[in-house]
Amino acid sequence: MGCSGCRVRLNFGKALSRVSVFFTMVLIFTYFFYCLTGVCDSAPRTLHGQQQLLHTDYDALDDLGRVFHKLRAPPRLFRAASASASAPSNANRTSSAHAEQVGADESDAIPVSNTFGTKRFPQAIIIGVKKGGTRALLEFLRIHPDVRAVGAEPHFFDRFYDKGLEWYRDLMPRTLDGQITMEKTPSYFVTKEAPGRVCTMNRQTKLIVVVRDPVTRAVSDYTQTLSKNPGLPSFQSLALKNSSAGPIDTAWSAVRIGLYAKHLENWLQFFPLSHFLFVSGERLVSDPAGEMGRVQDFLGLKRVVSDKHFYFNQTKGFPCLKKPEGSSRPRCLGKSKGRPHPLIPTEVLHRLRDFYRPFNQRFYQMSGQDFGWD
Repeated sequence: MGCSGCRVRLNFGKALSRVSVFFTMVLIFTYFFYCLTGVCDSAPRTLHGQQQLLHTDYDALDDLGRVFHKLRAPPRLFRAASASASAPSNANRTSSAHAEQVGADESDAIPVSNTFGTKRFPQAIIIGVKKGGTRALLEFLRIHPDVRAVGAEPHFFDRFYDKGLEWYRDLMPRTLDGQITMEKTPSYFVTKEAPGRVCTMNRQTKLIVVVRDPVTRAVSDYTQTLSKNPGLPSFQSLALKNSSAGPIDTAWSAVRIGLYAKHLENWLQFFPLSHFLFVSGERLVSDPAGEMGRVQDFLGLKRVVSDKHFYFNQTKGFPCLKKPEGSSRPRCLGKSKGRPHPLIPTEVLHRLRDFYRPFNQRFYQMSGQDFGWD
């Protein structure tokens, strides 16, 4: 009787052990199944993973790179090739991929992961000029669904060329077939080595130069530097050698940048004039839609950016983008744009205007455009 009871308890214990093993295996199988189907992706990222994400999002380095991100078109899963003959095709590109489009306006397009798409060298570069309106132009262009651009200035062809072309390409956003990759670094226009380096990368690169009255541009340049260094000498003491009695000092960068004809001569040694588009900084303010139409035509893009996107901000003195659907307010460039200029003696401005006049006339002839600065 005693032995019989022991056998019953032993059999019961074995059965219980088997049930426990069975349920344990079920739990393990369920866990692996959920992980393999992606449920585990919702778990919080590690600190290391977050740091990698910050390094990947190149726009986070730019003080204005996210100003208009809600106006950009959302990524798509499939799209037709653009009519632009300059954009090379790649059958492996199946979706858009950069974090710059996160938070874009919703539409019926299918969003995709930012690990898809292809990083390419830019087919078009805004190469100049500083304080001419390059930031506004870039942000206006980024509204276009077929334009993908780096927000910050890479400065590859003037400062970081030794890092190599692969380093440069890795900075670019991912694109679909037909989308144009762009960047802007205004100092390229005045850097002697830049034209040859860009030509080495791609001699078919399209080049956009935003120009502005060189006298006004010099004052704007000085104003920006003064905001960062309040102890800066007066404008006239920097613009003129030997105080007010001397000649114009072309060694000062604020003056030298405005010699557009001399800088263009350097670029024309490597690229034909047909590869350039000269955008008027003044018309970009007075008629942004008109200038954007020219830019879109030059890039072989459909005219998407138009009058409906702009309104003029009287306080800042330049156009802003109308608020996107679902946004509480319009989008304007940051507080660093539209600063009031200091008062410059009229005599100094007249001397600068006389100095620039022959260079302006030469630039009009070279570019085929009269910008009306005289």
